[in-house]
Amino acid sequence: MALIMSQDIQRRIQIEKIKKIRQQEEEGRKRISNIKYKIAIMSGKGGVGKSFITANLGLALATLGKKVIILDSDVHGPSIPKLLGLHGRSMSVGPNGLIPLEADLGVKVVSVDFLMPNEESALIWRGPMKTSLIRELLAKVDWGRQDFMLIDLPPGTGDEPLTVVQLIKDINGSIIVTIPSDLSRIVVKKAITFCRRLKVNIIGVIENMSGFTCPESGKTYYIMGKGAGEKICKEMDVNFLGNIPLDPRISETIDQGKPFLTTYPNIEVSKKIVNIAEWIIKYLKAQENVN
Repeated sequence: MALIMSQDIQRRIQIEKIKKIRQQEEEGRKRISNIKYKIAIMSGKGGVGKSFITANLGLALATLGKKVIILDSDVHGPSIPKLLGLHGRSMSVGPNGLIPLEADLGVKVVSVDFLMPNEESALIWRGPMKTSLIRELLAKVDWGRQDFMLIDLPPGTGDEPLTVVQLIKDINGSIIVTIPSDLSRIVVKKAITFCRRLKVNIIGVIENMSGFTCPESGKTYYIMGKGAGEKICKEMDVNFLGNIPLDPRISETIDQGKPFLTTYPNIEVSKKIVNIAEWIIKYLKAQENVN
């Protein structure tokens, strides 16, 4: 008899837990319903500058008059706050939930980094806890009315990318960041396959670190390789959005915690990112007309 009662209690607890999860998921969808476009930024491997692209693409969209919010969903290595000069700050609670922090040009940012007590803290979590955190952020943040949500995903095709895609049902597509090396080319194909299996529209591929032009000689050196991004796009039949050159000022601003695009708005890297932002806006509008 006691065993039957114990099983019944466990069943009820499990049902209540599932109800709470479903309620959070629904609340999250309601809260982000006023965001027009939702784009996941991903990569097949780490070290390709995906977060740099996300942060500065957000700034580029803002320079074009768009309201932008960035969700840094990299639970173990959140870096968007550092890239946008917000590292070390915390989110506060308002009447409608957690209030995102604001970077240059009014770009809003939500990150697990804002929930950590200090920069040495590490989240040593397995998949279910990471999934729960992302679900709670979607349900408890005051996302507001935005034109764009850029979701900075951790590298690979694991828990966080899968969670984001499953929770944000109306995601408009993904942008995949790579570098011009053959190794990166191989793993980017896995990211493309991931998107296709989950029926996520692939907006295109950005090749980062594509070459360094010597300011004295004017000669370009392809330190990381050459042409892998375009090659991937041809092989996998996806859009090539452009290549972003290497520039020592990128690491300079990252070390100083300064937003790159607003610090150096008139150099080639910034102009190329803005051009990509313009292309994305036109692409999404065209997609709306088709659908």
